Amino acid sequence: MKRLLLSALIMAAFSTAQATDQPGFSTERLSATVKTLSSDAFEGRGPATPAETKTIDYVVAQMKAAGLQPGGDLKDGNRGWTQAVPLRRSAIVGTPVLRLALGDQHEKVTQGEQIAIRAPMNGSTEVAIRNAPLVFVGYGVKAPERNWDDFKGVDLHGKIAVVLINDPDFETGHGDFGGKAMTYYGRWTYKFEEAARQGALGLLVIHETAPASYGWATVKNSNINAMFDIVRDKPAAVHPELEGWIQRDLAVQMFSHAGLDFDALKRQAQTRDFKPVTLKDESLSAHFKVDSQVITSHNIVGRVEGSKRPDQTVIYSAHWDHLGVGAPDASGDRIYNGAVDNATGTAALIEMGRAFAQGPRPERTVVFLNVTAEEKGLLGSEYYAANPLYPLATTVGVLNMDALDPHGPARNFTISGSAKLGLLDDLIAEAKKHDISYTADPKPEAGYFFRSDHFSFAKRGVPAVSFGSGNDWIDGGLAAGKAAEDDYTAKRYHQPADQWEADWSFTGMARDLQVLHDVGSDLANSDQWPDWSKDSEFRSIRDASSAERK
Repeated sequence: MKRLLLSALIMAAFSTAQATDQPGFSTERLSATVKTLSSDAFEGRGPATPAETKTIDYVVAQMKAAGLQPGGDLKDGNRGWTQAVPLRRSAIVGTPVLRLALGDQHEKVTQGEQIAIRAPMNGSTEVAIRNAPLVFVGYGVKAPERNWDDFKGVDLHGKIAVVLINDPDFETGHGDFGGKAMTYYGRWTYKFEEAARQGALGLLVIHETAPASYGWATVKNSNINAMFDIVRDKPAAVHPELEGWIQRDLAVQMFSHAGLDFDALKRQAQTRDFKPVTLKDESLSAHFKVDSQVITSHNIVGRVEGSKRPDQTVIYSAHWDHLGVGAPDASGDRIYNGAVDNATGTAALIEMGRAFAQGPRPERTVVFLNVTAEEKGLLGSEYYAANPLYPLATTVGVLNMDALDPHGPARNFTISGSAKLGLLDDLIAEAKKHDISYTADPKPEAGYFFRSDHFSFAKRGVPAVSFGSGNDWIDGGLAAGKAAEDDYTAKRYHQPADQWEADWSFTGMARDLQVLHDVGSDLANSDQWPDWSKDSEFRSIRDASSAERK
């Protein structure tokens, strides 16, 4: 009864917000939108399926009703409601033949067991690698601003690099990479990209559970199925021919055969003086066919054009997609509805658009970007950031909303990761006005910063954060918040049971949207340009375009 009374009071407060200077965020509309998008009729909102068309039609209708204008691709001088996102889908045909040569000894390695090879994303339709030498290059990091280079001039053409996962600081907790908190250099995606830049034929990441933050099962399930990427002009510039992971035990065996001590070399790799080491008389061969094709999905884009500086843009983002129809759960349900992940973010985006469209016109343009294929690897946001509809140099910042809590309000909020930037300072200051405190990401070493759509912008220098609901509930405290989080992770996350529930009050979301609105409104009605901290790996990228913001 106490909880129901509290929720009723909060809902009443938000229903009367229209009478003040603040916009109203309707819990009823939020609930109705989440219920619709996560219903079985939308079949889990899989990209490039009939469900995508239904999702686009629904979201566009809601954006129109909210008063937004189309902000997507230009056609005949007019913007439409979507941005076409061509995606490359690649899948290994059959079982790949993989052989490891350790001197005169040749061993077959099994896909999914000792090794997890990804379908190539460089455009290849066949991989035929014969006796490629193996070279250990530490953590595979080249960071000039830290005076760090794991490659030190080694020629990797025709060779396969072998690297450790995470940063050089992970085990020691201190050093040039900020201690336990993972930087961009620790993420496996960066390591593949850097291998391509170094001219490597391939790269193998050594899996260890603690620095990866997940077990081998996750690696296996994520890497041996069909792979997706945006369609790139030069895919080989960011993807080597062979990308994959190997089990730690296999790596130890490889090092030992070459007369090397795995643990000793790992310690060396944690220092600036490390030099690449060839695994003597060892090589990898791989042969398999690839089914590679291009499909087209879409981002959905609405906007409110700025009155004074329309060429400067504030972006709110969220992803509309989920996992579609897949393997059945114990009850036989095969539809992965994605209510929390991320019908909540999409509902929040529509409601935020309504607040800006029906309020005073902002001085800067505000864009509401509903991206596709987040669940395939942040691909909708990656495509937008690589092919921006509005220049990144004059994009003020990005406020991303992913998997918001549909329950009651919390005393705190968080963001994905532990990045230091002015946009977070703005959020903290605004939240404080609402008696909401900031709680840092409890596991920065897990690299959550790099796992949400804001990262596609961040790595190109645009200040960006992904907002996270708090866990210290006003009704029940940390115990209630943690219990709900644990229950969701165990029973609903990426499972068919992530469905709308009638007892969700959405009062916490409505309150949090007020904070997010006020931060975005301040940015949209000022000449402020938030930036990264001076020691951020993204600061120099942003600084390179500073002349365009004068």
